[in-house]
Amino acid sequence: MERELLMECQRNDRNAQRKVYEKMAGKLYSVCKRYLKNDEDIEEVLADSFYKIFTKMSQLQNPEIFEAWARKIAVNECLQKLRKTKELHISLEEEHVIYDSTMEHISFEKDILNLLNFLPEGCRAIFNLFAIEGYPHKEIAVMLSISEGTSKSQLNFARKKLQELLINQNI
Repeated sequence: MERELLMECQRNDRNAQRKVYEKMAGKLYSVCKRYLKNDEDIEEVLADSFYKIFTKMSQLQNPEIFEAWARKIAVNECLQKLRKTKELHISLEEEHVIYDSTMEHISFEKDILNLLNFLPEGCRAIFNLFAIEGYPHKEIAVMLSISEGTSKSQLNFARKKLQELLINQNI
């Protein structure tokens, strides 16, 4: 992201904010889609994320890390939404995983992420935080108020379920 554009955003320039929104909305929408199923929730979290991005822009010390900073805000907003709706339950019970045998054959990159929708919310959040966002189990445990061991076991559970789904889809 261009330094000057970010500086204009810090000065609450609406045109600059619109340009940043246009550049980042798709990326942050994809981040939110990995954590949340409901489109209304995704839109709400995306709006909350941009509000926080624009109101906290002055805290950004290094413009070179803007995209990573914005992604972290979006992830945190998703986790906050899951906590508020009490959907972030950590469970190893199989009945929480619903497999729909009518799923069409999926393409590798885009639709693999859609398989995350078949995981329980807690497993999906941990899988995203560890495998996609790159957080270590220690940080995940703190973020979700769980033990490090629970984070590891949920990641293992998520991987096994994703493997089963992939095998069932012959991918």
